[in-house]
Amino acid sequence: MEGTWLASYTVSCAAGIGLAAVRASLAQRKTGLRPGSWAAAGVDTWLGPVPADLSAGWPHSMSAWDSRNNRLAWLGLHQDGFRGDVATAIEKFGPGRVGLIVGTSTSSIGRTEEAYSSLTPEGRFGSVFLQPAIHNPHSTGAFLAHVLGISGPTMTISTACSSSAKALASADRWLRCGIVNAVVVAGVDSLCRSTIYGFESLQLVSRGLCRPFDEHRDGLNIGEAAALALLTREPLGTPRARLLGYGESCDAYHMSSPHPEGIGARLAMEQALHRAGVDPADVGYVNLHGTGTRGNDSVESLALAAILPPGIPASSTKGWTGHALGAAGLLEAVLAMEVLTTGLLPGNLNLEKTGGDIAYPVIDDNLEARVDVVLSNSFGFGGNNCVLVFGRAD
Repeated sequence: MEGTWLASYTVSCAAGIGLAAVRASLAQRKTGLRPGSWAAAGVDTWLGPVPADLSAGWPHSMSAWDSRNNRLAWLGLHQDGFRGDVATAIEKFGPGRVGLIVGTSTSSIGRTEEAYSSLTPEGRFGSVFLQPAIHNPHSTGAFLAHVLGISGPTMTISTACSSSAKALASADRWLRCGIVNAVVVAGVDSLCRSTIYGFESLQLVSRGLCRPFDEHRDGLNIGEAAALALLTREPLGTPRARLLGYGESCDAYHMSSPHPEGIGARLAMEQALHRAGVDPADVGYVNLHGTGTRGNDSVESLALAAILPPGIPASSTKGWTGHALGAAGLLEAVLAMEVLTTGLLPGNLNLEKTGGDIAYPVIDDNLEARVDVVLSNSFGFGGNNCVLVFGRAD
């Protein structure tokens, strides 16, 4: 099994800032979700904000780039030595041979919300909100390329909840085609009213803590995250893991509901395993998309039952982080890769009784085991599906 190397990665989310804090939360089974705050704006729910003051450490010289999303990206960039690892790649390959792909659902739209909430009497944006680099979907990609000094190709992918998983797949293609020697992949989405109101209008938001795969699950909790990874075609430093394969599909069944038979999810899983050259029985853990909504969890379990043999540990980590939307794919890919490193398999939080419509059992408590291959599932609106297969670096 060959693969693309993960030279470095980091995550900052509701469960913690940086890998050490997130590992501790997983081991202690401590959720990062909390009752709704300012961002809920009247919606009765729990949210997953990062446990950090995003104004701390934000340079005043960056005012043209100022938004919650970019502040979150800045915070994530400075965890686990990630920025230094990118600098090493740029020094080795040159800034034009390092690419950047960002997966995000709403980018800096929170800043645009602020601008429209405080229009001048003439109906214009106030001077502080005159930020052409902010009010567009590529805001965070342009920001990261600027601060990192990357002059290679830059791309933003926005396929809802599979955005940053698809960014990893695209990075693999860039590397295999020789377009670049290294790719920075980022998944960044921050809390904003647009997503909270949007999911509330679809009646997908839980009033309590989300309970993926539980009999009484009633919706999701929205979170935020900055997840970053550095991929290379050849080993750089001490690699963390390998991306062995990916599978992508688009079932296009419905704008916001998965195909009831899980056809798209199943196709993506089959394609990922085939491309990786991995037998389903060799998978040691699956990080599930598992949102806590009735339809998603049931359909995902059908796809699992069709592809995997019984008994492979599988769970959703959204009970710790909330649903980080466009950042979820890379966030959960990192959590899956962490299983390869730590041997800690996180069992579902808040799972009291598995739903009768769940066709593939999930683990409800943490396990410890050596794992060589993991899967990470990401399924977005419109049937935009992406499944990733990772293996140990050694």
